[in-house]
Amino acid sequence: MKIVIVFLIVVIAYAVTVAYVNSSPPYEREVRDWYDLQAVSYYLDEDFILMNDLDSTTAGYTRLASPTANRGKGWLPIGTAYEPFAGTFDGQGYEIRDLFIDRHDKDKLDWNIGLFGRVHTRGTIKNVGVVNVNIIGWWGVGGLVGYNWGTVSNSYSTGNVTGLLCAGGLVGCQSYGTVSNSYSTSNVTAINWVGGLVGYNREGTVSDSYSTGNINGDMHVGGLVGTNLGTVSNSYSSGNVTDGGGLVGYNHLDIVSNSFWDTEISGQAASDGGTGKNTTEMQDIATFSGTGWNITAVANPSTRNPSHIWNIVDDETYPFLSWQYVS
Repeated sequence: MKIVIVFLIVVIAYAVTVAYVNSSPPYEREVRDWYDLQAVSYYLDEDFILMNDLDSTTAGYTRLASPTANRGKGWLPIGTAYEPFAGTFDGQGYEIRDLFIDRHDKDKLDWNIGLFGRVHTRGTIKNVGVVNVNIIGWWGVGGLVGYNWGTVSNSYSTGNVTGLLCAGGLVGCQSYGTVSNSYSTSNVTAINWVGGLVGYNREGTVSDSYSTGNINGDMHVGGLVGTNLGTVSNSYSSGNVTDGGGLVGYNHLDIVSNSFWDTEISGQAASDGGTGKNTTEMQDIATFSGTGWNITAVANPSTRNPSHIWNIVDDETYPFLSWQYVS
């Protein structure tokens, strides 16, 4: 009889444990300082949440992410071509500020350069801003991700990104990846495949996103995307572009739909995809609602209507994403 009772207790305990585990949310590692952020590199398949802003005053900055860190090379990107990040990083709306990277050593052509170096097809980066970045690399250089195979959403970058090939304000290169509901105000400089948001989009998707930074390059230079071999939709750019297309520098028989660039600010009358509009038209809701954008007018920049992807103060502002703060 005692054996039967013990057996029943064990069975019940096991059932309760299984039920609890199955009903509990997945375990997420918390990131509170630069040391925690560096530790992501050791757990590339796991999930992380940012618990607060990180900047130059946060523990670990001088050692890990400053201009003096790693013998002047600054931050070591999370994920490589051989070991990409395959988990989820949720910034929860917080910012990572003052990130410094200088990895253009002529004797070692570092590639996949950004806060995250390379993101796997299973990887997701969301709800995070990288602010006041200063990033220099050779190939695959982005403010947030150097080379993206995964998903980037509700994220943004500000600062300066410089590369040789495949440089973008938010993402340097992407293959089959996705960038959505995101933006960049970063200035980008490179030689080839240079974009305000994404440098090179190879069979990937860019949607509901925009860029406003100054873009400089020699070949395949675009205000939003340098070279597009994928899909671009419901997006725009409004930054100055040197020697390139207002929206897309080179579009290889692929889809650019319902997307625009400012012909006055960009200084470019042409683009290999997209529709050019003057500044007044770029601040007119009819330009965007007329092509099916999920957009609505709000009273002022601090007002939000989150039931739509895009908000605009009609005749006053460019469209902005309903989740973002606009001063």
